[in-house]
Amino acid sequence: MVRKILWASLALAPATIVLDLVAHPGKVPLFLLAAVSLVPLAWLIGDATEHAAAHTGPRIGGLLNASFGNAPELIIALFAVHGVLPNVVRGSLAGSIISNSLLVLGVTVIAGGDTEIDRTSLMTQIGLVVLAVLLFLIPSAPGFHGNPERHSLVVASIPVSVVLLVTYLAVTVRGLRGERNAAHESDEAWGLGLALGVLAAATVVTAFVSETLVHSLKAFADAAGLSEFFIAAVIVAIVGNAAEHGGAIVIAKRGNMPLATEIALSSSAQVGLLVVPVVMLLSLAFAHPVPLSFRWEELLGMAGASALVAAVLADGKTRRYEGYALVTAYAAVVVGFLIAGDRGS
Repeated sequence: MVRKILWASLALAPATIVLDLVAHPGKVPLFLLAAVSLVPLAWLIGDATEHAAAHTGPRIGGLLNASFGNAPELIIALFAVHGVLPNVVRGSLAGSIISNSLLVLGVTVIAGGDTEIDRTSLMTQIGLVVLAVLLFLIPSAPGFHGNPERHSLVVASIPVSVVLLVTYLAVTVRGLRGERNAAHESDEAWGLGLALGVLAAATVVTAFVSETLVHSLKAFADAAGLSEFFIAAVIVAIVGNAAEHGGAIVIAKRGNMPLATEIALSSSAQVGLLVVPVVMLLSLAFAHPVPLSFRWEELLGMAGASALVAAVLADGKTRRYEGYALVTAYAAVVVGFLIAGDRGS
């Protein structure tokens, strides 16, 4: 039933694009339509990568998942860079890390219940997030005072981004080393050509819808009485992570908690060590590059989420009440971001 609804809701994306070009309904309804449209698109991208991986094997399949699974977050961030919305860029990326760590993992634990997990792998993922947060301090701390977009912070962000990318690649290669590269096709898998075609088409449509989302964000924030930072760090972050949210919860309900928890935390690590530095380095091609000068609220949120998750996973087991604790912590972060408002306001 859920899959049928998702397939049917894919029609929202072209409808949003046509309405934007022809009817001009206004920025607020356009934002809402674009946000809802991105959910089934994110699911389709995630689904297509799984089908492609069935033909390519785990090594290339992992690369496809890293590249396309985070496509919505990457595209949204780049349109925000083009729109000179640096706080939206950083807010959406920090929000993605936090929502995966607390909200997705929390709901996954609630759905999966009390069970054992792969402690070593999960602690490695959360350790990578901690490393990213520590490196973010290099350009962020000087940005607490003065102009957070100044050129010196852009320069300081470049080596940080390079280190993050190199670390991500090294850890990924090491994690995949020794795995068989043979494909594991099933009767239900799509053909490779179809899967790659769907990935390409879904990514292109996601780009158009993301442009609408970013360009209507300010109007929606004003109409809702919310800060652009809050919209980016909470609403946009959750929408961009729709594939991870849905996939982890469904897999947890099927009883595969090791995989479900891995999806949640590896997504956080991928955003921190892959998407964030890629966005920063690509922003150098724009008129206004975006430094990794996060606010202390964002850094504290990411660090606090990592510490709580590490405490929950320390014994290699999950318990349903711990899932509720993680979701409650995420709600507290949301309230904190609501109070924080936009930078300098």
